[in-house]
Amino acid sequence: MLSRLGLPLFLLLLAALASLLLALGIGSAQIAPGQIWAIVLNDLGLNNLAFNNLGPGEIAQGEGDALARIMVVELRLPRALSAFAVGGLLAVAGALMQVLLRNPLADPYVLGLSGGASIGALAAMLGGFGGLAISGSAFSGALFSTFLVFGLAHGSGGWTPSRLLLTGVVVAAGWGAVITLMLALSPAERLPGMLYWLMGDLSYSRTPWPPLLLLLAICVVLVPLGRSLNVLARGPQQAAALGVAVKPLEWCIYIAASLLTAAAVTTAGSIGFVGLVVPHMLRLLLGNDQRLILPACALAGGTLLVLADTLARTMVAPEQLPVGVITALLGVPTFLFLLYRSR
Repeated sequence: MLSRLGLPLFLLLLAALASLLLALGIGSAQIAPGQIWAIVLNDLGLNNLAFNNLGPGEIAQGEGDALARIMVVELRLPRALSAFAVGGLLAVAGALMQVLLRNPLADPYVLGLSGGASIGALAAMLGGFGGLAISGSAFSGALFSTFLVFGLAHGSGGWTPSRLLLTGVVVAAGWGAVITLMLALSPAERLPGMLYWLMGDLSYSRTPWPPLLLLLAICVVLVPLGRSLNVLARGPQQAAALGVAVKPLEWCIYIAASLLTAAAVTTAGSIGFVGLVVPHMLRLLLGNDQRLILPACALAGGTLLVLADTLARTMVAPEQLPVGVITALLGVPTFLFLLYRSR
């Protein structure tokens, strides 16, 4: 069992490290892997390596060393780690919602959680707040959206996954209308930044550690619940018959998904389809064991968004595209494919 769970995670970890290395090396100036390694060692005080054997277009030795360190440590590394954290948060949130709804089409973007979090964050921005106030407002918006969707979808016989999914799509559309109204009433000088942020923007992500620590904490808490999540994925009645405390577990999923979505939206704006594409693809490759899927989603989601952000900032350099555009180009065909398969 350990090898069956450990080998895929080890391979995904290697892929994540490779994506981070690529993100640190590619940009307006190319930085070789040896340079990156030397910079990291020097920054940690472990070694004092010189940068040798540079190729064409790479940072030169001497005065270029300081420039290379600034580019890697102060510019690219925080952005790459933020992208990894946001991708992991969205992918794990999507996996949790898909377990809860027993539907591969569920994710925070489709169900309106991202829209609710975006409205909360934008309201805090318009009010002149920042920092923890934006994070708290985004979490409140995501949690309110969760309660609203589940409340509206609840009928006389409870809610069904299909009804909940349709309700989420409608609520997401409603949040989109509210966001449009907020943008229309916003001051003109704030409008470009808000629009770019809503499309997903990692340009100003300079503090990756809070979302990274949250991602690690959520995985540590949820992975031991993997067996219960596996049973819940078969249906609440079967889970209750097998001794699973269904209602507390569902509440745990609600709150965890809202918290993950709020942290992702606060860090990078509204980024869609990561929570849809990553869990479904991993489920096709690795099966449906949540003890493996949840940490795999954290690694694969982070890797996907790091690569998408690297592509977004280099595709039309020196201009930068919103990373949400790249994820949408990947997610929309996948969403249509899943709809086709679910007929």
